[in-house]
Amino acid sequence: MFSSWEELHDKLRANGYFIAPVISRVVWLAAKLERPILIEGPPGSGKTQLAIAVQQAAQTHLERLQCYEGVTDKHAIGEFDASLQRLYLEFAKEQGLSWQEITKSLRGRDFFRTGPLLRAIESETPCVLLIDELDKVDHAFEALLLEVLSAWQLSIPEFGTVTAKSIPFVVITSNEERRLGDPIRRRSLYLRVGHPTPQLEAEIIASRTPEASDDFHRNMAGLAKSFRNYSLEKAPSISEMIDVARALQLLGTEEPSEELRDVLLPMLVKTHKDHKHLTMHSAFTSLLDDGLTYSEQLRKTKQTEAHA
Repeated sequence: MFSSWEELHDKLRANGYFIAPVISRVVWLAAKLERPILIEGPPGSGKTQLAIAVQQAAQTHLERLQCYEGVTDKHAIGEFDASLQRLYLEFAKEQGLSWQEITKSLRGRDFFRTGPLLRAIESETPCVLLIDELDKVDHAFEALLLEVLSAWQLSIPEFGTVTAKSIPFVVITSNEERRLGDPIRRRSLYLRVGHPTPQLEAEIIASRTPEASDDFHRNMAGLAKSFRNYSLEKAPSISEMIDVARALQLLGTEEPSEELRDVLLPMLVKTHKDHKHLTMHSAFTSLLDDGLTYSEQLRKTKQTEAHA
């Protein structure tokens, strides 16, 4: 997909996805080695967005297997379209086809609705396969993935073994609700990600609000750090901080304030408990003050780096 990790890094940034160079190198190596990349970390830290950013940078398409409790092999690989089979059966009877001809056709690929795993390996050109939130399913479903992630093939009773036409770039994400099994881990390159540093978050916010000032970008990054350092049930994600930045612009200000608390909190907190904490006493104001402190630290750091 990419001739060098530098090319990948630059294209990710051009598409608004900012990561440390070392992570770009790991992602590039995963693509070159044809190995899945397993990314664990808290919700909102950009795991899913990495797969989307790689897909955009490579100008290919994305196949997404969204995991959830109750997902089955039919969702992942595919299943026969029963309604289409019934229509064909009625048509075949009218045409006087033999039962052998009918049954052979009914079990053919024309009646099979493919899932993301099968679509990914049957793609003529390499795509990005996102297996999102794998920690939401059990080990039995994990085992279903092992064949495709190691041999790049799928064994389907009706069709036999389907071998990959191209090798997809696979991103597996986990919010760590449970520990993934060792077989998946052994087959993957592993990354543990967290929320970005204030320096990196300032760059991310600047890419989404380029007309705002550098001070504004630093203040938003400082505010993000102050909220994440607070004992919240759900720390604000990168996308939620971008929403706050855009909201302030729409409100015609670059200064989050106590007066705007009730307007901003729906973007910053997502549980009743967190909302209650931040509407009591001076908690919100205290976080604003902490954010300014972190913003000033970031400004001094950039000044030091500029003079080094």
